[in-house]
Amino acid sequence: MSSASPASRIDRLECSRCGKARRADEAAGLCECGAPLCARYRLAPGDVPKEVLKDRAWDMWRYREVMPAAAPVTLGEGGTPLLAVARVGRELGLDNLWVKEEGGNPTGSFKARGLSAAVTMAKHFGAPALAIPSAGNAGSALAAYGAAAGLPVHVFLPRDTPAIFFDEAGAYGAQVHAVEGTIRDCALAMKERGAGKGWLDVSTLKEPYRIEGKKTMGYEIAEQMDWRLPDWIVYPTGGGTGLIGMVKAFDEMEALGWIGAARPKMVAVQAAGCAPIVRAFERGEESASLWEHPHTRAWGLRVPAPLGDRLILQGIRATSGTAVAVSEEEMSAAARKLCRLEGIFACPEGGATLAALGQLASRGLVRGSDRVVLFNTGTGLKYLDNTSMNGRG
Repeated sequence: MSSASPASRIDRLECSRCGKARRADEAAGLCECGAPLCARYRLAPGDVPKEVLKDRAWDMWRYREVMPAAAPVTLGEGGTPLLAVARVGRELGLDNLWVKEEGGNPTGSFKARGLSAAVTMAKHFGAPALAIPSAGNAGSALAAYGAAAGLPVHVFLPRDTPAIFFDEAGAYGAQVHAVEGTIRDCALAMKERGAGKGWLDVSTLKEPYRIEGKKTMGYEIAEQMDWRLPDWIVYPTGGGTGLIGMVKAFDEMEALGWIGAARPKMVAVQAAGCAPIVRAFERGEESASLWEHPHTRAWGLRVPAPLGDRLILQGIRATSGTAVAVSEEEMSAAARKLCRLEGIFACPEGGATLAALGQLASRGLVRGSDRVVLFNTGTGLKYLDNTSMNGRG
C-alpha cells in the first residue's frame, strides 16, 4: 500500500444520485443504488490559497489538496497547453478561441489523467489486477499506468478497433481481448471472463477516481486563463467523465474562493451516428436511452449507453449549455482545418468540437466576443489509417 498524501483534503465518497456517504479510505465501486460515487473534500474560502501552486510542477498533481490521498502513480500527465487558434477563430468570426491540447499526455490522450488517478488508488488499496472495456485510448492508458504500478492489466477492445490500440496496450504488457460489438459488449465480456478473478473494474465511473484525474482539465483552464473562466467549453462526449469532472472542478474552486459563481456553458459534442446524450437533451429527458447500432470513426464517441448520462445532462443544463451532433464529414474536415491552419494534429473527436462550434456560431448562439475553449482530446497520429487526414485522400 502506498503512503497517503498529507495534503489531500478528501473527506468522503458520496453517491451522485441518492447522496449516501461512505468512507474514502476504503476501495469502492458504484453505490448500492447503482449510481457513480464522487469524492468530496473539506473546502472553504481561505483553506487553500492559490499561491500554494506557485512553485509546484506543472502537471495534474499540482492540485494535490483536491486529489486522492495516495502517492501518485504518474508518468507526467496533465499540464497541457491552452493554444490560441486565431486563424480558425477569424474564419468563424470569433476573437477569443483556444484549444486545450491533450494530445501531449502520456499515451497521447486525455485518458492518461483519469487512469493515473484510478491506478494510483488501485495500487493504494492493494488491487491484484485491473480491467477495462475501452474504445481504444483508455485501454492504452490503463496498460501504461498498470505497467508503471506493477499491476496486471486486462483490456477489452471492440474487434474493429484500429490495430494500433491493440499493439499499444500489448506493448505495455496488458492482456488484450478482442470482442465483437461495441464498448458495451466489451463490458459484458469483461464481466463474464473476470468473474471470481478479483480484477478491479476501472470502467468509466465504475470507480470514483478517474473523474478526479479528468477534473484537473478544469483547474488548468482556470489557472491558464488567470482564474476567469471562458464563456463556452466545447467537449467531445463519449463516457463524459471530463465534462462531469470539469463541472465538479468549478464547484470546488468556487468553494475554495478561487473563482466566482460564473460558469462556462458546457457543450457536449457527439457523433451523429452515436448521439444518446444529444437525443436525451433535445427531448428534455433526465437520462439517455441506448443508442442502437452506433457508428462513428471517432472511436472515443462510440459509447451507446454512457453510465454518466444523468450527470452529463445535469452539467449541461446547470450551465445553460447544449448538446450537438456532428457528421463524420464535418468532424474530418474540421480536424484537417486544425491541422493545416493551426498546426494541431487533432483526433476526430477534437475535430468534432470545432465542427460543433461552427454550428453554434452559425446559429448565433456563440457571439464574436465570447471566450471559447475547444478540446482536442488526443493525437491524430493514432487515426492515420482510419481517416482521410493522411494526405493521400
